[in-house]
Amino acid sequence: MLGEILNPYYLQVAAFIMINIILAISIYITLSSGQLSLGSAGFMGIGAYTSALLTIHFELPIIVGILAGAVVAGIIGILIGIPALRLQGVYLAIATLGFGEVVRIIFVNWESVTRGSIGLSGIPHMGRELLRFFKDIGFDPDMIGLKNNQFIYLLVLLILVLINIILIWFFTRQNKSRIGRAFAAIKMDEKAAEAMGLNITYYKVLSFAQGAVLAGFAGALYAHVLAYISPADFAYHRAIEILIFSVFGGSEVILGAVFGATFLTLLPEALRFISEYRYMIYGAILVLMMAFRPQGIIDASVLNWFKKNLKSKRGTNHGTRINKNN
Repeated sequence: MLGEILNPYYLQVAAFIMINIILAISIYITLSSGQLSLGSAGFMGIGAYTSALLTIHFELPIIVGILAGAVVAGIIGILIGIPALRLQGVYLAIATLGFGEVVRIIFVNWESVTRGSIGLSGIPHMGRELLRFFKDIGFDPDMIGLKNNQFIYLLVLLILVLINIILIWFFTRQNKSRIGRAFAAIKMDEKAAEAMGLNITYYKVLSFAQGAVLAGFAGALYAHVLAYISPADFAYHRAIEILIFSVFGGSEVILGAVFGATFLTLLPEALRFISEYRYMIYGAILVLMMAFRPQGIIDASVLNWFKKNLKSKRGTNHGTRINKNN
């Protein structure tokens, strides 16, 4: 019964949604401190290639490769973030977009390491490695009525869901902490925040580094979920796509980034017959959002409205139950 419900294609789409949510959160973090960075695709590529090369040539465990990819992306994010502090707004966006293109060109031309535009294949697949582990300990997917490919994608999806839950919980807590309040103050008025004694340099570099680590982490996961990467996967259109996730869903709250990534990943799958016009549709969405709802679909007021309605419904149900008992 379970095997009939779980379609490997839908499981893989769900896995890509989870990866895109991590990417959306990565740009949400930088936007929360008032920085418009378009370097997410570059950091994603750094994480993906670092993890892929380490696991292919040095046969390191996948988890070590993924963590190494995130760390390397974070270190480069710090190195890029410090000089980029002098730039703001569109100038920072152009500089970071240029950085992403430089990274892509390096991947294309460093053929002895990256195999150029052909890309890297034979990357250890996270799900297949887990399947091998479970078979070694005597467990077979047939025991629960699943085929191997169904079990592989189900495991990958469950791991990615767990990772997303942890990340959303962490950054939700961070938003309510001293760091989150500092990010909000810098976004609202950088000069006023500095006058209040906030270390602007520290918090902006921290925000930039967090975004880079998350993008590199998502890139490493992408490499081990797809088992193949090429420089084309990390071109400028990927950076724009990641930005749209947050802008469309809402850059004020983390749930906006989650909604934007989920909706815009499902949209091309639902409208596959016009998928080749996807970037035209994205452009139209951006124009409409900027004109009619620049804060995105979900913002603080929308969340407060939902919370208010939920509380009122709970109160009504509670009152109904009391009356029935009486």
